[in-house]
Amino acid sequence: MPKYGAYDKNDGFSYALGLFPSMELLAARPDKLKCLLVQDLSSESEGVQKLISLCRERGVEVEEAPKALARISGKENCFAALVFDKYESPLVAAEDHVLLYSPSDTGNVGSILRSAVAFGYKNVAIIRPGVDPFDPRVIRASMGAAFRLNIEAFDSFDDYRARFSDAIRPYYLFRLRNAKPLSTIRRKSPAPLTLVFGNEASGLPKELENFGRGVLIEQAPTVDSLNLSVAAGIGLYAFRKSE
Repeated sequence: MPKYGAYDKNDGFSYALGLFPSMELLAARPDKLKCLLVQDLSSESEGVQKLISLCRERGVEVEEAPKALARISGKENCFAALVFDKYESPLVAAEDHVLLYSPSDTGNVGSILRSAVAFGYKNVAIIRPGVDPFDPRVIRASMGAAFRLNIEAFDSFDDYRARFSDAIRPYYLFRLRNAKPLSTIRRKSPAPLTLVFGNEASGLPKELENFGRGVLIEQAPTVDSLNLSVAAGIGLYAFRKSE
């Protein structure tokens, strides 16, 4: 077995840490599996044994590797992790997109990915520099929902726009200036759109203050701002397609 250790974004593989993210990986991307690492092959945990059984049924190598798990997760109570090959998952032009402009917090991004799946979105764009979507902390925060999405990184917002023209799809940018209250905006068409959310600290760049359709989430003045994942969850719910 290769010596697996702390995640390196330059490696061609990553980790799904924990039982639930691993189960989601098995369900959504079974062709990307490399091996399963467990703390104890004889574990009495029903979840661990089920994961071992499912991997063996698929011909996935299973290894007892407590030291490797500790190196990977940085903690002693990670009982299992699936190692998987990274993969490309281009965005689908005919579907709604969620665009995250240079997000910096792995927990926020993971939570947003989970909300995206919950509210029916399948495509997420990330503008660099930004969180690596294959970071195990992102995958864990998403509870494995990341595996059910097309996630694509772009070097700039202009690169994204070149692929997905704003002449065809409306762009809704969540910002403080030049924006209409979210409570006054309703989705009127099932045509694909892009919802844009800025960085946790700096928001969206100044050059986007007048671009697209600005959206403001109304809140009490006693609160400075909403957490990015909370704001994104509100926006994703508001613009979801009705069944």
